Amino acid sequence: MLRRTFISIAMAVSVSGAALAEPAKVMVPAGAGGGYDTTTRLALGMLDKAGLFKDGAVFTNKPGAGGTLGLGEFIRTSKGQDNALMGMGVILLGSIMATKGSLPITDTTPVARLTFEYNGLAVPTTSPFKTVKDLTDALKANPGAVSFGGGSAGGVDHIIAGMIARSAGVAPARINYIAYGGGAEAVTQLAGGKIAVLVSGASELKGLADAGRVRIIAVTSPERLPEVEAPTLKEAGVDVAMGNWRGIVGAPGMSAAAQQNWVERLERMTAQPEWKAELAKSGLQNAFLGGSKFGAFIAEENARIRPILEELGVAK
Repeated sequence: MLRRTFISIAMAVSVSGAALAEPAKVMVPAGAGGGYDTTTRLALGMLDKAGLFKDGAVFTNKPGAGGTLGLGEFIRTSKGQDNALMGMGVILLGSIMATKGSLPITDTTPVARLTFEYNGLAVPTTSPFKTVKDLTDALKANPGAVSFGGGSAGGVDHIIAGMIARSAGVAPARINYIAYGGGAEAVTQLAGGKIAVLVSGASELKGLADAGRVRIIAVTSPERLPEVEAPTLKEAGVDVAMGNWRGIVGAPGMSAAAQQNWVERLERMTAQPEWKAELAKSGLQNAFLGGSKFGAFIAEENARIRPILEELGVAK
């Protein structure tokens, strides 16, 4: 939820110089500086730096409707183009389900998942919730009295809150979830006791915890995160593991040869030490998954999150 900006080359992709052959046409279905934007620009910049794609990149930012406006434009205008790419992630899958009339992600060509970030649950330092059990007990007693804060409705943070409620035997539709447009506001509301639990990226919550502003009671990874001193939800008896991933898809009708070329380029790029170093700065995990395997992963994610979004009353 709390958006970050990759330092160094992520925001400056004046990829390659003089005689550009056929630059990549890259759609970013969000505003400049957000997660999709920085991840996609970082990837194309790294491809250029590593000599894996030297023909340049032209970026178009198209925010709106949770990314579905940019998705729709990409699908309508890039059919059959072998150098047309779009940044995306799990939040877009939720937005598609929540937006009536949105075109499906299956109209695009899966290229590669690139990054993964697990979330954490933070409470005020004075909170009576010392453990996840304290939280779930309170949810069972009075769901509406436990206010969750996080990113947009239908996003990863909201889905996690709903999954926690369902695991505790509480109907997800009964949770009190407050969506915030920015991390600073959410942290202020948490510190002021306006919300009981903040769901956000674990690495960012760690910084707040280290500064003594919040206390992390759990992380959403399958196993403990080495940099965060908190148990997993699964350890606490809540069978939930969920994170925020981002990747790249290609145009509808992209040729199989072009798809394979992009998969191979990105696989080699994600093995570069510079890429790994950039991700480490932001607490992200290197999570390459290419081509048809990425397509299968998207299908699994869709199948997993649709039921919870329907229970939350978000999916159309």
